[in-house]
Amino acid sequence: MLRLTKLTDYGILLLTHIAADDARLFASNDLSNATHIPSPTVSKVLQALLGAGLLESIRGAKGGYRLSRPAAEVSVREIIDCFEGHIALTECNLDDGECEQLAFCATQDNWKRINGAVRDALDSISLQDMTEKDFMPVFSMKKVVSITPVDSPSMTNSEAS
Repeated sequence: MLRLTKLTDYGILLLTHIAADDARLFASNDLSNATHIPSPTVSKVLQALLGAGLLESIRGAKGGYRLSRPAAEVSVREIIDCFEGHIALTECNLDDGECEQLAFCATQDNWKRINGAVRDALDSISLQDMTEKDFMPVFSMKKVVSITPVDSPSMTNSEAS
């Protein structure tokens, strides 16, 4: 089973809450109360999001946290990468992964394509999308068939025109 960690889930939840009212600065305690995530966990998640450049913090009595850029420009993939690292469905898709079966694997290239499709799908969903209650992702998956040329007499330049 593929599953995101709770920290990733909490990160998306917190960012979605912040994105829903992007003109406001949010205190850590307010975020904890609004989302029912324990305060120490909220602090840990916020620190990770700050480190990834997805949030910025404003210090002072009226300070707090806000998105570092518009919600429409933040992808779900970026948030997942912040907590999980780069998405890799199989070991051969890890940045430093080398599967023991690599030399014998007939599916490696297909897994790389599938992994790329999952990354692209998550890239296409923005934090702004996540704030919409009726959001419905629509993905277009296409199976591409390669066409190999049939052996035929070569055409001259005048025939090709």
